[in-house]
Amino acid sequence: MGKAGKDGRRRKPSGWALVPRWARVCTVFGAVLMLLSGTMLVGYEALLSRYEGAIGKGDLFGDQAAGAQQRKTDLKGPLNILLVGIDPRNPETPPLADSIMVLHVPAELDRAYLFSMPRDLRVEIPKFSKAEFHGGTDKLNAAMSYGSRVPGQNPDAARGFELLAMTVQQVTGIDRFDAGAIINFTGFQKIVDAMGGVDMYIEREVRSEHREPSGVHRKGNPNGEGYIGPQAVYQKGDQHLSGWQALDYVRQRYPKNGVPDADYGRQRHQQQFIKAMVDQAFSADVVANPIKLDNVLRAAGQSLIFNGRGNSVVDFALALKNIRSSNVELIKLPGTSIGAGRAYKGERLLPLAEDFFAALREERLDQFLLEHPDFRNKTK
Repeated sequence: MGKAGKDGRRRKPSGWALVPRWARVCTVFGAVLMLLSGTMLVGYEALLSRYEGAIGKGDLFGDQAAGAQQRKTDLKGPLNILLVGIDPRNPETPPLADSIMVLHVPAELDRAYLFSMPRDLRVEIPKFSKAEFHGGTDKLNAAMSYGSRVPGQNPDAARGFELLAMTVQQVTGIDRFDAGAIINFTGFQKIVDAMGGVDMYIEREVRSEHREPSGVHRKGNPNGEGYIGPQAVYQKGDQHLSGWQALDYVRQRYPKNGVPDADYGRQRHQQQFIKAMVDQAFSADVVANPIKLDNVLRAAGQSLIFNGRGNSVVDFALALKNIRSSNVELIKLPGTSIGAGRAYKGERLLPLAEDFFAALREERLDQFLLEHPDFRNKTK
């Protein structure tokens, strides 16, 4: 199989160009909040009529284009849900999948496992004739870019999602995703602030690459790469973070800023933050405040494109009503870099990841995690 082309050059970010990587967090929180918190409101019909219309719809798996008649069914486990955050650049630019996560729910529908697929994972991206893509080896996040290309038209993120889903299925061995969601960053800070911020434990001091203590963006270094000016600092311990602080904290990935394990540390911080956000969503401060809850759910809905393959996001919320953050297991897949420095080519998963995927497919994750506790991402 031939080598696919590059997915674009990096440009020195400035101002709001720094924002797109926030999509890593909104990927899961927006979708998980909508999926796991719907039953805090009373009445299926009320939920359906009030919030379903606020959520974007898309043919994320190519079902409609293929003429499939998707029928609503009673949801039964196990369920696999693909959650993707995109880099929302200008409409003419093919999107990259800036965050790729899978939420696995066993047959009992009483717990869940959340794991991230490294965006720089070197993979074989399958042929995709809809976008005239002939297949090739590239980073996982590029699959969405290749799949989104529509000859003579602006890129289609939903079509890109379809190729990305095919690629993730090929890597993990998951036969079929039961639902999927695309989320962009635009409404995410509103979600955080609608909740009044979030309390979370910060495992070690982290210094921001991108923000000053006041929240304004640091200036680009006129003498080279990077930024200049004072840095926002997130101290170790229990902290209350506003929207911009939380999103900035979970973006940090450089050892020089206090994240020694780089992108794997960033993935862990994102997952820790998601659990803290779900805890906040189920707190009395939100649940007992109809106005705040309404604002949070509406902000989440406005940031989301969802496809439940015949079932609505509310159907999923009701099916997963017994899941709380305490029974969502955060998973770290073992991986390592390919190349180093300017020769960096991406990431690869270690062989034990294949055993994890096999345990997932065979519904043996509880036993697998007992035997391999290092797969558990700590929350504190």
